[in-house]
Amino acid sequence: MRIAAVVGLGNPGAEYADTRHNLGFLVVDELARRWRLKSWRNRYHAKLARRAGGSSTILVKPQTYMNLSGESLTLFCEGEELVPAQCLVVVDDVELPLGQLRLRATGGPGTHNGMRSIAASVGDGFPRLRLGIRGEDPWDDLAEYVLAPFQPDETDAVRAMVVRAADCVEAALRVGVGRAATEFNQAPAAVEP
Repeated sequence: MRIAAVVGLGNPGAEYADTRHNLGFLVVDELARRWRLKSWRNRYHAKLARRAGGSSTILVKPQTYMNLSGESLTLFCEGEELVPAQCLVVVDDVELPLGQLRLRATGGPGTHNGMRSIAASVGDGFPRLRLGIRGEDPWDDLAEYVLAPFQPDETDAVRAMVVRAADCVEAALRVGVGRAATEFNQAPAAVEP
């Protein structure tokens, strides 16, 4: 089934813009930059930008806050007459090391509250691209960790991961999730400082 939408998860508001939890937004923003999409509209409790052409693709940034992402995705799917399998969800994952990508056609929500919200609202039958955010330093409070910005020494790895994730999404749109996963689920190359 053709992917018709790329849904980046994150939290709205400037205070969350550069946090670990907002990687989904950063990837969608990178795709918008590449596709020269500057016009966003507010609909379905989300910001939407549409790439026109033979196979239009909608970029989606839910504005419901992470824990309620499923509400926005449900409204979006109903309003655009899409099924969840047509929506590629891009999300941070604390279980993966920083820089690692994991693209899958389906799966469970794991410990991620945004993914749990989506799974509770539309089920598990949607493709997802997880981006590793686990750095070298341990944390005491998971919520505090994911809502904190990356460390200065992680910045280059994060930039490289966002670019690689956007490449992965474009490959999934072009050749499908399975073939793109074969290429992008490999460990990333080391980033030179």
